[in-house]
Amino acid sequence: MPTQPTQPTQHPQHPPLSPTPSHTVGPFYGYALPFTGGGDMAPAGRADAITLHGYVYDGVGAPVPDALVELWQAGPDGSLSGAPGSIRRDPVTGGYAGRNGVDFTGFGRIPTDADGHWTAHTLPPGAPSPAPYISVCVHARGLLHHLFTRVYLPENATANAADPLLASLPPARRETLVATAGPQPGTYRFDIRLQGEGETVFLEFR
Repeated sequence: MPTQPTQPTQHPQHPPLSPTPSHTVGPFYGYALPFTGGGDMAPAGRADAITLHGYVYDGVGAPVPDALVELWQAGPDGSLSGAPGSIRRDPVTGGYAGRNGVDFTGFGRIPTDADGHWTAHTLPPGAPSPAPYISVCVHARGLLHHLFTRVYLPENATANAADPLLASLPPARRETLVATAGPQPGTYRFDIRLQGEGETVFLEFR
């Protein structure tokens, strides 16, 4: 006599699970993510290239020696299309082949050194908004999530005054988003303070 097929056992509905709590960022990012020439965003030989540099500081003003700074920006013409070429791979070995040295991709990734310092060679950003800016993403020890901010250049004072984000901030907070012109033309300093006095304005995206 044939047996009857077994009916699947009905399990009660499981209650929804809570999200896993966030863990601090790293330390893998400082080992696996940087790549050679990550701060050399400007193609070789560009006369309009600028140097943007600074330090990452923690809440007590000490430099953070293992932070990672990512830059995203429009090209000088305001284009956001970018171009491939930042992280090319060797088709034979699969290893990193370096930037192609010709295209401007609008992307940079720079680890801080032992003194918490970072440097990028890039092009002046164009204006997809009222004022040109460079978007910044910071990974660092002790952070539950990476942080986002912006860099505005000081010579764009008129455009900066019309920028909705800058206009919404009190003067002291606004200054944390504007780079300081260096002693040499085309050089700018932008320090990032993660907490404490003079904390950089960070943005929240929803």
